Amino acid sequence: MMPVLASLSWVFLAAALLMSLLWLVQRRTGNAGVVDAGWAAGIGLAALGLGTFMEGEPGRRVLVALTGGLWGIRLAWHIHHRSHGKPEDGRYQQLRREWGDQVQFRMFRFYQLQAITVAFFALPFALAARDVAPFGRWTDLAAALLWLIALTGEAWADAQLKSFKAAGPAAGPVCRVGLWKYSRHPNYFFEWLNWCAFALLALLAPGGYLALLAPAAMLFLLLRVTGIPATEEQAVRSKGEAYRDYQRTTSAFIPWFPKKG
Repeated sequence: MMPVLASLSWVFLAAALLMSLLWLVQRRTGNAGVVDAGWAAGIGLAALGLGTFMEGEPGRRVLVALTGGLWGIRLAWHIHHRSHGKPEDGRYQQLRREWGDQVQFRMFRFYQLQAITVAFFALPFALAARDVAPFGRWTDLAAALLWLIALTGEAWADAQLKSFKAAGPAAGPVCRVGLWKYSRHPNYFFEWLNWCAFALLALLAPGGYLALLAPAAMLFLLLRVTGIPATEEQAVRSKGEAYRDYQRTTSAFIPWFPKKG
């Protein structure tokens, strides 16, 4: 059986090639946002590949390929559809200003860092797809149910935000409809739940406790690094006091009843 570390090495090499190609695309188009869709697609493809070629229990491998693949394909398509034909995201515009003459070198390094994270977040898939225990344990069933809830919630939040933006200025400066009334980032919350489901799927595999690193790292990234901080900084720049009021009244992450303004 192929060791987990060896399978993740192959995932990294494939992701590094993908990110190199996407770096060339952003260099030609001047839009670095392509990396976001590429990151999701890379992890989704890793789940499909590991579910197909690892040598664990077939039913669990199918679940790995199904859950990870559908998650990655949906998120990559959503990001691509959201950004296609539009100006570069404000986060990357800010990086270009900060990086100045070194922008392409540092952008290449940034893209390759995404390849490393693709391999890292493929860890739960590799552990689960190598597990030979009979399929149907409580973790298999609980993971499938949690994944279904998480994927539905994330898609629902994305659809509500898309509908709000389509309504134009008449809808107001800040989306407060549906799930966005209870969380400033319901899409990020359900994204994290997806990773909890992937970790749960691998939890009882040999070394499965290591799969818990994925939701822990995702939570840290969403709360402290590339998720909420960068998104809210851009939102405050573009929406001003309207977004600050939203911050005062609405939970940042876990959906909860809003405070009175």
